Amino acid sequence: MALQESTKLFQRLKDALGKGDLSTADSVLSQLKLQLIQLPALPPSFEQTPTAQQELLLGREVLEQAVLLSLKKQDEAAMERSFAQLRTYYNDTRALLPASPSEVTMQGLNLLRLLVQNRIAEFHTELELIPPQAQQEPAILQPVQLEQWLMEGAYNKVLAASNQSASEVHGMLLAQLATTVRDEAASCSEKAYERLRVADAKKLLLFDNEAAVRAYAKEHGWTVTVDDYIVFRSAATEGTAAAKAIPSLELINNALVYAKELERIV
Repeated sequence: MALQESTKLFQRLKDALGKGDLSTADSVLSQLKLQLIQLPALPPSFEQTPTAQQELLLGREVLEQAVLLSLKKQDEAAMERSFAQLRTYYNDTRALLPASPSEVTMQGLNLLRLLVQNRIAEFHTELELIPPQAQQEPAILQPVQLEQWLMEGAYNKVLAASNQSASEVHGMLLAQLATTVRDEAASCSEKAYERLRVADAKKLLLFDNEAAVRAYAKEHGWTVTVDDYIVFRSAATEGTAAAKAIPSLELINNALVYAKELERIV
């Protein structure tokens, strides 16, 4: 009875997600999780019941849909929880279930999530858990390539790649990654330049038009001059920075005094 009810709820969940009705999908998922508790074949019990394989397949598919739902809701914490539970199915039920056709896609999405959150060490840990043959799949190769570009500082390549997505959910994660990378590039620009032409900033940050550059500059508190320059550091800011600068000559003198005193002690 619980399996039949869970199956019906699962279909409702898929229908709601397909229509983009995230509120209904979220509500149905909550009901579905309560129903799944009643299925004894699911982790951590793994009881051998007559319908064990059906129960495990349903549990795995529910969590895969839960990952997609959390992505569409942009709920990173929920996605992390759902994938952690899903990993149990992928790792511990290989002898009990046929491979999931969505497994590599889910793993690729999880790698992209870690890149968006700048959790590079965990990215490599997760990558090591993926079988070598699966690492050659496009869903895995893409985040691996993106991570390499990030480490090289090739932000322009990452931003360009963000315009090429295999699906809606991939596009959402890539858009988030593009925002993260653009902010990093902007931070580097602030340190490298005192001022920059709007046209050059457009190319550097890979915006489609100069209006987007001006809007971005306003969000970051930069000044756009009448002659179309972005001023990253005002004279007042530079004055404050100079006032806070470390007195290098004084430090050198102190170091020499310490060296002489140390020589006397020795």
